[in-house]
Amino acid sequence: MAASQYQSSLNCELRIIEAENTKSISTGKLFVRCYLSGVGNNEKIRLNSKEIPSTSHPYWNESISLECSATKDCMKELKQQSVVFELRWRNKTTILGRIGRSKLLGRAVLLWKDVLESSELIIERWVTMVVATRSHVLEGLNQPVLHVEMKVGVPGTMEKVKKRRWGECGCRHEGCDGGGDDLFALASALEAL
Repeated sequence: MAASQYQSSLNCELRIIEAENTKSISTGKLFVRCYLSGVGNNEKIRLNSKEIPSTSHPYWNESISLECSATKDCMKELKQQSVVFELRWRNKTTILGRIGRSKLLGRAVLLWKDVLESSELIIERWVTMVVATRSHVLEGLNQPVLHVEMKVGVPGTMEKVKKRRWGECGCRHEGCDGGGDDLFALASALEAL
């Protein structure tokens, strides 16, 4: 089967793990909002994590998985895209039966290029949030930090794909460390970039 048939799609996964430096936020709820650029168009996708009570060590361990095309053009475009992470706070007090709007506490940006150029197509980082200028919620605090993970994998398996040079034959016969044909096609597409 031709390699292009194996390059139909990949999973891009974001995992919001935890945050630190939020200990003086005593009431309300915290959540993370992510903005992703749509590959092939100018749209931005907005995704929210679950809201959790503000504590000294908020913990989500929540994953978001999106499927995208693995054509060479889409891969080049994905390499130029980023994910914006916003740490947000919402006071759960209701006014006239409505929940109030959330307030931006801080923002950080990570690049898909860093994931695609990593040896195992995965990065896990603590990112420092750039604090919003009018954030009365965080007055006198250190900048919050957010622990996140970003990875790219083959749909159905979401196994880490290692960028590696394959044996001369590129096959899966005994003694080769080739792996599946779909992993070979994905690794070849990434190396071509």
